[in-house]
Amino acid sequence: MSINQEDRAMSEKKPKRPSKFQRFLNRMKEKKDRPVEAERKTRKSQKQKQKQERKMGKRPRLRIFPIWLRIIVVLLFCAIALVAGLMIGYGVIGDGTPVDVLKKETWQHIIDIVTKTE
Repeated sequence: MSINQEDRAMSEKKPKRPSKFQRFLNRMKEKKDRPVEAERKTRKSQKQKQKQERKMGKRPRLRIFPIWLRIIVVLLFCAIALVAGLMIGYGVIGDGTPVDVLKKETWQHIIDIVTKTE
């Protein structure tokens, strides 16, 4: 190769990509150069905005099914599912009568078997 061809080959090469650290530093410099937001959304500004909306006539959301009632209903459904599962397990999978699950003697017998006390 002649000197001109080498120069041309060098000029056609892609520039070297900066390292990860150098790119990180460049991003940090860009962040510093960005203008600071004039109005950041803080809790206080959100509350003020809500107060203004209320004054303008927007009504707050009215819950038809209150949260405390939801909690009670979920706990009730959990209890019903537990009892139904126990009855199916004891009556269908096991060889007992499903209603026996609700008796205290059945549970005392199971506890005695588990703890091996007679």
